[in-house]
Amino acid sequence: MLPENVLHPSHYTSDPSGVECLAIVRHRNFNIGNAIKYLWRAGLKDENTQIEDLQKALFYISDEVVRLTDSKAQAYHRSNGASK
Repeated sequence: MLPENVLHPSHYTSDPSGVECLAIVRHRNFNIGNAIKYLWRAGLKDENTQIEDLQKALFYISDEVVRLTDSKAQAYHRSNGASK
């Protein structure tokens, strides 16, 4: 069995709501889940990496915007008879 700090790290279980991060992110796609994870732990896992955690969240949010934008553009082109 894995140790408790692997299964339920304190930086993911110390939210005042009492909700564990995993309970939320497992219902989202990869990018959104990772963005939530980095926002959730910002300043909790390591106070010195709070800005880095926020930058990582921004990366996953930006990647999701690109993914959705590309997906909509491809759908538009398909519906108008154009091929990529």
